[in-house]
Amino acid sequence: MTQTNYIIFWGYLVLTLLFSLLINVSSLYAEPSESGMVETEQGDAIAQNNLGSMYAEGKGVPQDDVEAVACYRKAAEQGNVAAQVNLGLMYAEGKGVPQNDVEAVAWYRKAAGQGNANAQANLGWMYQYGKGVPQDDVEAVACYRKAAEQGNAGAQNNLGRMYEEGKGVPQDDVEAVAWYRKAAEQGNAVAQVNLGWMYAEGKGVPQDDVEAVFWFRKAAEQGSAAAQANLGVMYGGGKGVPQDDVEAVAWYRKAAEQGNANAQNNLGSMYAEGKGVPQDDVEAVAWYRKAAEQGNAAAQVNLGLMYAEGKGVPQDDVEAVAWYRKAAEQGNAAAQVKLGWMYVEGKGVPQDDVEAVFWFRKAAEQGNANAQNNLGSMYAEGKGVPQDDVEAVFWYRKAAEQGNAAAQVNLGLMYAEGKGVPQDDVEVVAWYRKAAEQGNAAAQVNLGLMYAEGKGVPQDDVEAVAWYRKAAEQGSAAAQNNLGVMFLHGKGVPKDFVKAASFFKQACNRGFPDAMFNLGLCYLTGSRQQVDIVMAYFYMYKAKKNGINDKSLLSTMQLLEGILLPDHIEKAQKMTMPPLDK
Repeated sequence: MTQTNYIIFWGYLVLTLLFSLLINVSSLYAEPSESGMVETEQGDAIAQNNLGSMYAEGKGVPQDDVEAVACYRKAAEQGNVAAQVNLGLMYAEGKGVPQNDVEAVAWYRKAAGQGNANAQANLGWMYQYGKGVPQDDVEAVACYRKAAEQGNAGAQNNLGRMYEEGKGVPQDDVEAVAWYRKAAEQGNAVAQVNLGWMYAEGKGVPQDDVEAVFWFRKAAEQGSAAAQANLGVMYGGGKGVPQDDVEAVAWYRKAAEQGNANAQNNLGSMYAEGKGVPQDDVEAVAWYRKAAEQGNAAAQVNLGLMYAEGKGVPQDDVEAVAWYRKAAEQGNAAAQVKLGWMYVEGKGVPQDDVEAVFWFRKAAEQGNANAQNNLGSMYAEGKGVPQDDVEAVFWYRKAAEQGNAAAQVNLGLMYAEGKGVPQDDVEVVAWYRKAAEQGNAAAQVNLGLMYAEGKGVPQDDVEAVAWYRKAAEQGSAAAQNNLGVMFLHGKGVPKDFVKAASFFKQACNRGFPDAMFNLGLCYLTGSRQQVDIVMAYFYMYKAKKNGINDKSLLSTMQLLEGILLPDHIEKAQKMTMPPLDK
């Protein structure tokens, strides 16, 4: 039995549901009055505010933020609410005046005190993020609620977010949904995305992918990049809509072209896997890079992988490490595992087991099962940490209980050898079975051995053969060798020399030394038509060259060397492995 120590999934990241839940401050600019422009010399505050907006937007006059501020100030000082909001915004954004959050708050507060919903919403945002005032979620909620109850869609969305996150109010998904819905029904795209997310996750409402798609589509058709990305995910996964990679790509592309990093990463994965588009690693790299340069951790991992494998770019471990590190430092567990693995193998960095353990531990503590398994192996082998079987078992168990097949095999091995736990064959079988039923070939071989030897289960050659066969069909040389033994001796199957030799040959061609010895014995002990002492010597010589040095092999070779002519021995030693029988 061999232990699988470092199992890293190197495939592309699964396209994940990465929904944007950003809070937008809506309607910060007040609309010009319906009454139109009037003479500013009359001191009309509405006209002054409107003229300020014309300067701010460069409509009918050259764009001029300083002049806009001057007009807004004249109107605001006369108590014009819209101008007070607009002047606050100019201070918040540093347009036409030095940026000054305290001054922005002062003007928002004047307008909010007059009951202006936009000002109340903006003031809530300033409290939520501690701009110009001490950070205060309770005060933020109070401001959002005043605006929301007046029908302000931005405030309704933001109030929903506060309920969803439990900020300033008790956490309440049902209440969050209620406020998101109010804003979404007014056409607020951010709220539509958020409401779609709640349906997708079943938060505050029964889980309903069809309803999620409905709301994502409404926002996507308004041009929301987050919604377009999410709609792509729904088509890619066939959630709430028929599965359709072409449609998924179309929505990812719309969002990606707006600069949405999640969509850019997902579009890269579609090119990498040839889903909905012709497979194209160069195009995949281009999209991964766009997202990675925006700091998207998943894209950074994927771009690192492309460099590691030389797909779409020249192979470059140093560059792979650089991208893995960027993502790992953001806390991305998959990147931390990959970076740890690069340190284990000394690829792109000097080999360093201590550094590998550091990164495996970071990912393991986030619950990453691959990292937990790898960390267990580092403890089992005393690499980068003092050797500690108890600690190895601790980490193997964490990963195994999450369903990680490699860790299940490793935990089974610890029970088999009584390392870190009392020796227990029943427990061994239980863990091997869990991994074997997931299709893990090493576990299938090991479970077959337990049945063959009657350890932890009643002895059963038929069951042993069944598990060996499953692993052999996956190309396991150990399983092919074991099946050869079962056919050679008629255990669990009818005795069949030809089938035995066939399985031994398959294992030999995968470089399995035990099979070389066994096949040599077949050529030595078969029927008259099957005996070939030159081939017997050839396979035994190969077995010895590949590390088999037991007494039976050496004594058999010595016997054959006494029989064979020197030129036959020389011929056998120079032979290469013959091809498999068709």
